[in-house]
Amino acid sequence: MDRQQEFVLRTIEERDIRFVRLWFTDVVGTLKSVAIAPAELEGAFGEGIGFDGSAIEGFARVYEADMLAKPDPATFQVLPWRGERPGTARMFCDLLTPDGRPSFADSRHVLRRALAHAGDLGFTFYTHPEIEFFLLHQIKGKRVKPRPVDDAGYFDHVPHGHAHDFRRAAITLLESMGISVEFSHHEGAPGQNEIDLRYADALSTADNIMTFRTVVKEVALEQGIMASFMPKPFRQYPGSGMHTHLSLFEGDANAFHEAGAPYQLSTTGRQFIAGLLRHGAEITAITNQWVNSYKRLWGGGEAPAYLTWGHNNRSALVRVPMYKPDKGNSTRVEVRSIDSACNPYLAFAVLLAAGLKGIEEGYELPPEAEDDVWSLTDAERRAMGIEPLPSSLGRALELMERSELVAETLGEHVFDYFLRNKRAEWREYRHEITQFELDRYLTRL
Repeated sequence: MDRQQEFVLRTIEERDIRFVRLWFTDVVGTLKSVAIAPAELEGAFGEGIGFDGSAIEGFARVYEADMLAKPDPATFQVLPWRGERPGTARMFCDLLTPDGRPSFADSRHVLRRALAHAGDLGFTFYTHPEIEFFLLHQIKGKRVKPRPVDDAGYFDHVPHGHAHDFRRAAITLLESMGISVEFSHHEGAPGQNEIDLRYADALSTADNIMTFRTVVKEVALEQGIMASFMPKPFRQYPGSGMHTHLSLFEGDANAFHEAGAPYQLSTTGRQFIAGLLRHGAEITAITNQWVNSYKRLWGGGEAPAYLTWGHNNRSALVRVPMYKPDKGNSTRVEVRSIDSACNPYLAFAVLLAAGLKGIEEGYELPPEAEDDVWSLTDAERRAMGIEPLPSSLGRALELMERSELVAETLGEHVFDYFLRNKRAEWREYRHEITQFELDRYLTRL
């Protein structure tokens, strides 16, 4: 037994932990949980806990259903909202087949493989997400329209308002679990908030995002409201994204930094951005996996809809944030398309794969987009060689299906399941009769 496992077992005894929740994520990014007694934990570290994989979205076919969840002791944290005594803790799990091999359906394993490839090239991958979400009055009944908890706007200070109290409580819980928060504020739409997590290695960040979404929903329920990560719940307001800052390090050196270069951006950084742009359309089904995602991307409000990059251009897909002269390690790129409701393991894996492909193949970065891309005409965009992101989930799936990069990154099992699941969602959506159609056509036609 290693030191981390010993630390977990000792902490459980000292803190009077009675329940240990083992967490893992299915292919579409839903958090799954099974609770075990502390007495079972030593065996779980050694052999894993068996479960029926056929009951989980995308994990196993019926005739190969047995799977093992093996807790990662490095992710151990006490869940603060469960009370101190008796306590509840959680660990994320790696999923294994009965013979002990990594499961091809494990989202965490997909990201581990991508990180291992980066490691073979000498890189460590760091991410820093800015997570947006809405706080709403609780909804009773499916036909009730959502109502924001306030009418505030960007950076507004609302003393004693729901959002103010909520962010304070949520950040306190996150930091008690070792998840560092960098910023928090009210976003542009009524009821919309943003909390930014401090940068960390991509696997830790993905785990933190899954924890973040759980904490946010728990705190909201405790305060008698609800939190939603739906990409665009309101037609008239901007949607919720997860702008994510990415960087590669070679040891302690930022591989994206080159003193004196334009924007202090190295050749490696430029090639990484070129990879994100060239493969951006084919990875969009992963970073924006819901029918509703495309209402956000094509609904304006600083959401990107075209494959462009820029410095201070917030309409671009990839932005190079302002460089801090005394901090070379702060050089990074920001991807602005990602939903806060994505599967973060898969999203980070395909973003990394696209960027690394640009480095490995020596892609040349196209000219920077200095204009607001939304304000250009279609003819102007065509003349500038600016290509669009997919305009619907259906189109995104067509592009993904043809992508060797996505297939290699996800692996055959996840790739095939994801396509099947999302095609079914797209079919259901196309068959739905919306309120828009009823209002527009029922009495007129």
